[in-house]
Amino acid sequence: MHLPDGLVPVGLAAAGYAGSAALLGLSFQRIARLPDPGAAMPRAAMLTAVFFAVSSMAVPVPPTTVHPMLAGLMGVLLGWFAVPAILVGLFLQAVLFGHGGLTTLGLNGLILAPAALICWAAWRVLAPRAPTLAAVVAGSGGVVLSLAVFVAFVLIGLPAEVDAAAERAALGVFVAAHLPLVLAEGVLVAVVLRVLARVEPGLLPRG
Repeated sequence: MHLPDGLVPVGLAAAGYAGSAALLGLSFQRIARLPDPGAAMPRAAMLTAVFFAVSSMAVPVPPTTVHPMLAGLMGVLLGWFAVPAILVGLFLQAVLFGHGGLTTLGLNGLILAPAALICWAAWRVLAPRAPTLAAVVAGSGGVVLSLAVFVAFVLIGLPAEVDAAAERAALGVFVAAHLPLVLAEGVLVAVVLRVLARVEPGLLPRG
C-alpha cells in the first residue's frame, strides 16, 4: 500500500516530505534522550531489514493485491526508532524495487510511521492490564490507521477530471481486500511478543 510517483499533486508530495522530515526530527530528539540510545540500534537495524523484506511481498487478494504493513509491530518493538526504520525501509524499496516512489516517499512515510507511534502508545496503555489484547490492538490498529491515511491522501490528491465516485468505489474494494490483513497483523504481533517472552525476553519492549 504505497503511493506511486505521479499519483498525487506536487504540492501534496512536498507537504509529505515536510511532514516526514518533522516527524523524523522529533524521533531523533526523543531517541537522543534515551539513557543508552545505542543499545537499541541492533534491534532497529534487524527490524528495518524485516520491514523492508516482508512489506515488499505482495499477496493476491482478488481483485487486487495486499502486502504486510507491520506498522504496529514496528511501533511496539521499536518505539521512536520505528520512524527512521520505516523511512529507511521505504527508501530502499523505492530505489531497489520501484515499490512506491521517491517523490511520494514522504507521504508513504506518513502513512506508516505515525500509525506505528500511535500503536506503540496504545500498547503501552493497555499492556499492563491485558497484554494479549494490547498486542492485537496494536497490530490490527496499524493496518486500520495506515489504510485510513492512504485513502485520505488519494482522495485529497484526486485530479478534477477523475470520476470521484468511481475512485471511491475502487478504494472501497481496496480497503475491503485488506480486512484479512487487519486480523492477521493483530495475531502476528501477539504471537511475536509471546515468542519473545519465552526465548529472548531482552528484546521485549519495556513499555
